[in-house]
Amino acid sequence: MNLNKTYKLTFLILIIVLVFCFVLNLSLGSVSIPFSELINSLYGHSDNENWTYIIQNYRLPKAITAILVGSGLGSSGLLMQTLFKNPLAGPYVLGITSGASLGVAILILGSSLFGGFLATVLASNWSLVIASSLGSFLVLLTVLLVANKVKDTMTLLIIGLMFGSLTSAIVSVLSYFSPADQLQQYIFWGFGSLGDLSWEKIKIFLVIFLIGLILSITALKSLNSLLLGDQYAKSLGLNIERNRYIIIIAASLLAGSITAFAGPIAFIGLAVPHLTRQLFKTSSHSILLPAVILFGAILMLVCDSIAQLPSSDYTLPINAITSLIGAPVVIWLLVRKKQMSF
Repeated sequence: MNLNKTYKLTFLILIIVLVFCFVLNLSLGSVSIPFSELINSLYGHSDNENWTYIIQNYRLPKAITAILVGSGLGSSGLLMQTLFKNPLAGPYVLGITSGASLGVAILILGSSLFGGFLATVLASNWSLVIASSLGSFLVLLTVLLVANKVKDTMTLLIIGLMFGSLTSAIVSVLSYFSPADQLQQYIFWGFGSLGDLSWEKIKIFLVIFLIGLILSITALKSLNSLLLGDQYAKSLGLNIERNRYIIIIAASLLAGSITAFAGPIAFIGLAVPHLTRQLFKTSSHSILLPAVILFGAILMLVCDSIAQLPSSDYTLPINAITSLIGAPVVIWLLVRKKQMSF
């Protein structure tokens, strides 16, 4: 079997596993629904209206959100690791998530400090999404301005980490002066959630996700060239600065939208690209990008299925599950450091 056929077979297996995990995720929950009724409910043919409502308005949106989150974080992590040539770079190294967290913190924790206007805004269903998006956008704008002045990607990485530290410090100050109920609300948002999105929000999330994904696809050639160094990429006629902007914007759109709609989800973006490289044994982003999209979606569905606690009314925080899976992967990768080179 040649290499081409091997990749095709692996992709086929990943697609089959993804479909299986998707159906399994739909079947799990506090309410037990027979498989035949699950299929009927998807098409609206079930005689049980309650089951149809649960499937179509809760489980199906949550499963689709898990696919988008896993795919987006995996893709964003791959872009950042290649751009910075750092195997421990994740989708949040530019401070985009920290900016989103700051926006939410100002909205929730600042309502007691800045008067009644923020408390009124907080009552809106879109308030957290808007606040998180604004925070992400402002940090992204700042990073792009800095990228225009700084030509070294490693310096840009350090500046991004400093943005994260700065926003975390502001959040800590806000937390110190906030009452317990607001602090608890912010902590719950920080746990991450896949089940809070309506179909309307998913549509907007999907549009932003597709824009980030399309930008990622346009950067495939430059990503492969960057692995061999900036000088080699320039010798091929690539515009390094322009492609760096495209990669940063693509990764930021993916990571920022995920944080805005689902909260901060840890470790998936860091672990998925490495797991994918172990599976495909290639550095070609034409193969790695679709692979991390599939692998990230599968891993996120698995994490969400574990978080369901089958036959229980409780659902564990998704961030706790991703960390329990992702942290050992990162430790394993550090132990096998030779496998993490680019």
